[in-house]
Amino acid sequence: MAPSRTARQQTVTVEGRTLRLSSLDKVLYPATGTTKADVLAYYAAVAPHVILHAGHRPVTRKRWVHGVGTAEEPGQVFFQKNIDDNAPAWVPRNAIQHKDHTNVYPMVDDLATLTWLGQIAAIEIHVPQWRFGPDGAKGNPDRMVLDLDPGPGAGLADCAAVALLARPILQDMGLEPFPVTSGSKGIHLYCALDGRQTSEQVSAVAHELARALEADHPDLAVSDMKKALRSRRVLVDWSQNNANKTTVSPYSLRGRFEPTVAAPRTWEEIEAEDLAHLGYREVLQRVETLGDILAPATPPLPASDGAPASASDRLSTYRAMRDASKTPEPVPDGVGPTGGNSFVIQEHHARRLHYDFRLEREGVLVSWAIPKGPPLTPSKNHLAVQTEDHPLDYGAFEGTIPKGEYGGGEVTIWDTGTFELEKWRDGKEVICTLHGKPDGGLALGGTAIRRYALINTGGGSNGRSNWLIHLMKEQPAEARLPSAGADGLDNPQAEDPARHPVVSGDDPENASANRDADVIEDARSVSAESPGQAATASGRWVGAGSARPMLATLSSEQGIADPDQWAYEMKWDGVRCIAVVKDGTVTLASRNGIDTTPTYPEFADLGNLLSAGSAVLDGEIVALNAKGRPDFGLLQTRMKLTHRAEIDAARKKTPVVLMLFDLLELDGNDLTGLEYCQRRELLEKAVDEAEDRHIQVPPTLDATLEEAVEASRHLGLEGIMAKRLTSDYQPGARSASWVKIKHLHTQEVVVVGWRPGRGNRASKVGSLLVAVPDGVDLRYVGRVGSGLTERDLAEVGSRLKKLARKTAPLDGVPGADASDAHWVRPSLVGEVQYSEHTGTGRLRHPVWRGWRPDKTPSDVVVEM
Repeated sequence: MAPSRTARQQTVTVEGRTLRLSSLDKVLYPATGTTKADVLAYYAAVAPHVILHAGHRPVTRKRWVHGVGTAEEPGQVFFQKNIDDNAPAWVPRNAIQHKDHTNVYPMVDDLATLTWLGQIAAIEIHVPQWRFGPDGAKGNPDRMVLDLDPGPGAGLADCAAVALLARPILQDMGLEPFPVTSGSKGIHLYCALDGRQTSEQVSAVAHELARALEADHPDLAVSDMKKALRSRRVLVDWSQNNANKTTVSPYSLRGRFEPTVAAPRTWEEIEAEDLAHLGYREVLQRVETLGDILAPATPPLPASDGAPASASDRLSTYRAMRDASKTPEPVPDGVGPTGGNSFVIQEHHARRLHYDFRLEREGVLVSWAIPKGPPLTPSKNHLAVQTEDHPLDYGAFEGTIPKGEYGGGEVTIWDTGTFELEKWRDGKEVICTLHGKPDGGLALGGTAIRRYALINTGGGSNGRSNWLIHLMKEQPAEARLPSAGADGLDNPQAEDPARHPVVSGDDPENASANRDADVIEDARSVSAESPGQAATASGRWVGAGSARPMLATLSSEQGIADPDQWAYEMKWDGVRCIAVVKDGTVTLASRNGIDTTPTYPEFADLGNLLSAGSAVLDGEIVALNAKGRPDFGLLQTRMKLTHRAEIDAARKKTPVVLMLFDLLELDGNDLTGLEYCQRRELLEKAVDEAEDRHIQVPPTLDATLEEAVEASRHLGLEGIMAKRLTSDYQPGARSASWVKIKHLHTQEVVVVGWRPGRGNRASKVGSLLVAVPDGVDLRYVGRVGSGLTERDLAEVGSRLKKLARKTAPLDGVPGADASDAHWVRPSLVGEVQYSEHTGTGRLRHPVWRGWRPDKTPSDVVVEM
């Protein structure tokens, strides 16, 4: 069902699936006025063709939630690989196991899924050249693609010329090429394959073809991706056949400023002089008259009974992550019988010791990884990360998973038995009583009967989500909590057991509301201390200024040796902030521990957006200019204010945004030892975005390293942050596990002196002399005057006079710069932008960006 263009919101039924479509009148393409309703109507019309060419494949999406924007103000794009946590349960999906993480992708196998993608503004659909097999594993490619990409000075006509040259070569190889104008810059050539060759073999053939075209036509074609070689030539990109690479799907809309489409074309059109990319309305007309002229390039989809197991089998993700020939773990073909009530807790010595908590449900073991194990006292909650469902046979598994395989390490049974179910709300809450073994782990110092609650901290039930596991204060009459000093997984304090029986079976309606309130209050009632502080796992409460942020090192794209093992975030041009929330009170601290809470009162509502009782968060405060881009110069006007009246006035003129990107503690649980990907999952579920977006959790970029860098450059941002997926959080440390990759050359500097200006500024500051640390000394790097406004110079004059000293605080200042210099004590830090370093280590063409009151000279690091 296609929504009406004028409707703003409606509920529709698509192939038996109910979807709520909202903001239908939102303009996604300002240049043409194309709305979300238009996008949904287009995808509904071409759905059979999109499903043919993209179906049964992992879908990477490019989303423009707020529209593609304009040339002057491009919209923000988000790359997504993993399926959204709030995706409907009926969306087909499958998992791909990487070296140390797993991505779960949606698949466009039906119109309902395509409609859902349109609803979340996933404008571009990208897929590889292979499909999932019936067992959910990667298949061989069923088509080959050549991406003809014009370099600077070349255009679509040049791509057409290369396509016409490639056509007879492919035909001589027994492959019939079908052209698609990409809707962006170039042309894609698709050739159907029989599926007998691997991705590596197909890539090798495509590479040789690209080299042949380059050898025969060196002035027109190039096979090397180096940008320096591509001027006025067309890159024959053969790498799209790599199993890990994706290409925009035929019939996908593009996120250009006008709604163009990756459109199949005839060879007569490719030969025409007026060849141009097509808009979505033109494609709709062509489909009505021509049908799908690209259909021969993609083999038909298998019958419905051959659909990947992932569409209906809850163990498809589990199987996709394991090779039955390499691991002793059970890898069954399907789920087990339903109706059982077994549980198992396994001690798992993988990369880090953790405990796997599994409850039998609907023929599988629903599973959580608990880093600290199930708590043995009600005074502590422990983090529980939901993982993929496991087969019932896993309940008896003990053994060694080989190194290099998923979860490699030793697995032993810590406790096992049956459970009485009290409540099960999918993705939200589970309450049950475990009956373990008399000599099992639960019985350490007490009884093996324990009543637990698992509470989701804010996410849905799809994919992985993060929970808290809590030992209830109300325990069965036969249960006895461990005595003081009984040492299990932690060191619980003695507490008299409550003598209230547990209700078995379904939850009685008349007790439900009261127990819900009791569970939430019970689980959140860890010891409370003074506002503005956060609890550590050991129970010690620390203020915001005590939490030192983890620091990054400078690198480049070439410095990332294994890009698939990293996550990528935008680099925000602002100042670091540690935010502590306790009992709804928010405390902010700068990187060096200075209390900045009064400076940014707009973030006082952070506590209202938090799903937990307390938290310590890491983020960046940025000021946005009229184009919605971070502007460090604007932020300067907020950083220096101290009086409430000035701050209130500045809030209206220069609003700021808090970008949160890490979570150090949650409800008293220290998360710094968790992996980056686990902390990010928990952060996204713990914080709701403010309606006016002054507090955000910007998503990581589901993109390759190259795509992330290009997206940052396209948006006019400073660069990206690369963070190793397996890295823990190292407070106060500068770690190679966090890397910043910048487009602009910037350097924090220490001011060591100033020179007077000329003319009417002869008695005022004309330029600043700056240096950087060099061991225990300072090294002179030049003088900067550009970028300093009259107001900057007037404000800094009085500050510099108070720091005056008679001699230079460093050696090596050239005579020309030192001749009329006024020296100052080196305590002020600023930031400059520059073009490059000279042969003597000076900054060439430095431009002043602003002061860094959040940093001291000891914080300055040479970034070369």
